[in-house]
Amino acid sequence: MTTDADQPETARLAGDAATLPGALPEPQGPLSPGFTDDYLLYLLAAASARASAGFHTLLAAQGLRVPEWRILACLASREGLKVTELAQQTLFDQPRLTKTLNIMERAGLVRRRSDPSDRRLALVTLTAEGRARVAPLLQQARDHEAQVLARFPAADRTRLKALLIALAG
Repeated sequence: MTTDADQPETARLAGDAATLPGALPEPQGPLSPGFTDDYLLYLLAAASARASAGFHTLLAAQGLRVPEWRILACLASREGLKVTELAQQTLFDQPRLTKTLNIMERAGLVRRRSDPSDRRLALVTLTAEGRARVAPLLQQARDHEAQVLARFPAADRTRLKALLIALAG
């Protein structure tokens, strides 16, 4: 009899991923072993896509796209970010960020103003409407995260987050 401890970590995690809310359907038929079976960057992308799917559906139901959510979430705890800082935080290039900020500014969710210390730079802040829109989403995101992590023992959750923070840093 085999237990989870007997399985390679990637096999155990891959099996767990199929039980996530919004998980992708299993491929039809057997796949031959391939490069992506244990390639870290593919595994990170696949895990992100599967873990995020349910929350992305919730965002769409509330009329938000993922880029808008990322901007709202970043600005919720950081007041007055420079556009370059916001681009780094949201993982967007500046042209894409600028287009999304234009849409969000017209919708009344964000405001851009000149940086008092350097008027060439723009600072981005949430409006009252933006704050009201993001507040419930922050809790829903935490709830979704808890569902995703619930499949793992507490020590694994802490270790997983620590490893990802180290990798991202």
